[in-house]
Amino acid sequence: MTSIPLSSKWLRLGILTCLALLTACQGSNPYQPQSAPLPAEPQGTQRIDGPYPAAPLAFSSYRSWSWQARPASSASIGSEEIQEIIADALEQRGLRPASAQAQADLKLKASVRQEKRVRQVYDDYGTYYGHGRYGRDYGAWGRAPVVRNYEENVLVVYLELLDSRNGQTVWSNQAEARSSDKQMERREALRDATRRALADYPPG
Repeated sequence: MTSIPLSSKWLRLGILTCLALLTACQGSNPYQPQSAPLPAEPQGTQRIDGPYPAAPLAFSSYRSWSWQARPASSASIGSEEIQEIIADALEQRGLRPASAQAQADLKLKASVRQEKRVRQVYDDYGTYYGHGRYGRDYGAWGRAPVVRNYEENVLVVYLELLDSRNGQTVWSNQAEARSSDKQMERREALRDATRRALADYPPG
């Protein structure tokens, strides 16, 4: 019987071991990567198209306007006079009426109404130092302030500007000024209220 050298036995054993390891590596891997599904998008989430929000309005591009809703007569002031006062105030803010041949940058809605306001006046007579009434001791004396209510008339002006291209409102405001029964003072109240309404145009 021929004996196999010990070194050959170890060589065969090493080869068989390598073959077994290669066979095991070629088999299916039981450890597969897994991931949970992404949660659903919350309801009411607003999507923004594009990487940046919409640019703010460039009010400097608005230079002309035309009427969309002309104001009616109010407080004994005719419609034409109201239109003239509002147009003058708009021109002071850099807005001019568009010509008949050109399209206006802005459309204007305006209204004027008269309302009543209840005002409170506090009459504070203050305090004084000295002897009180009926021989009271010396000290500080006074009376509680007197509150008086009274009514007054005011003119309220509402203005709304719309982009003529898309019809969207780009600015609106209203203001009021104290008026009276005198025609001249009513006109001045209308001018004052219109100036106050346009005080923050253009915004920012």
